Amino acid sequence: MIDSSTPQRTARSAEALVPRVTALFWVVKVLTTGMGESFADFLDDRTDRDTALLVATIVLVIALIAQLATPRCRAWVYWFAVVMVGIWGTMAADTIDFRWKVPLPVSTLGFLLALAGLFAAWYRVEGTLAVHDITTARRQVWYWLAVIVTFMLGTAAGDLTASRMHLGYRWSLVLFAVLIALPAVARRWAGVNAIAAFWFAYVLTRPLGASIADWLGGDRFDGMHLGTGWVSLAAAVAIVALVAVLDRQDARRRAAAVAAA
Repeated sequence: MIDSSTPQRTARSAEALVPRVTALFWVVKVLTTGMGESFADFLDDRTDRDTALLVATIVLVIALIAQLATPRCRAWVYWFAVVMVGIWGTMAADTIDFRWKVPLPVSTLGFLLALAGLFAAWYRVEGTLAVHDITTARRQVWYWLAVIVTFMLGTAAGDLTASRMHLGYRWSLVLFAVLIALPAVARRWAGVNAIAAFWFAYVLTRPLGASIADWLGGDRFDGMHLGTGWVSLAAAVAIVALVAVLDRQDARRRAAAVAAA
């Protein structure tokens, strides 16, 4: 498990506007990336692309406004925003890559540079990239901008390995499963900075989840052919169930804090 917190995390956790980084956090995050991929593909096959992207943009804006307006982290509001970033990020990245015909290596590099520039600006302004230091609206804006770019970067990187590098769904899944384990190993055995390890793993959740969703629902020769609709539904049910667990955990923590006070 990778935690991006600083040594004073415990004292600040109650004020943080993003969830605690636990094993369940990573599970839900991967599920949201898979759902974003499969549901975006489901819409792409059945609706007008421009209309779907417009509707997704409107819902994403509403979700982010709700998140920014919430005085503390609420599991349902936060994870709904992440789900919408996953759907919108997939559609936006696919528009750039496949409709605007930007080569996948170029778009992947472009998103990577955009993320690096965003992190540099964020750190220069705030002095930290730790998610548990996100206790103000301004830091939340930096955080959500980074989340959006990581989804677009992960989408392009996943398409790059599966299509341009001809790895397909299964080998892309294996590749990203191995890569996402590296930050935890590097953190444990090489003392890699926790914040850097967190964001490295966070980026990789996108192509990992997308590769899983594409493998399960895709119609390529190396897919399971379950259908994007069924994969989206299964991911949505799992997300709702796990977010309910997270919400109950948050409620118990708040009750314990009130009792201790």
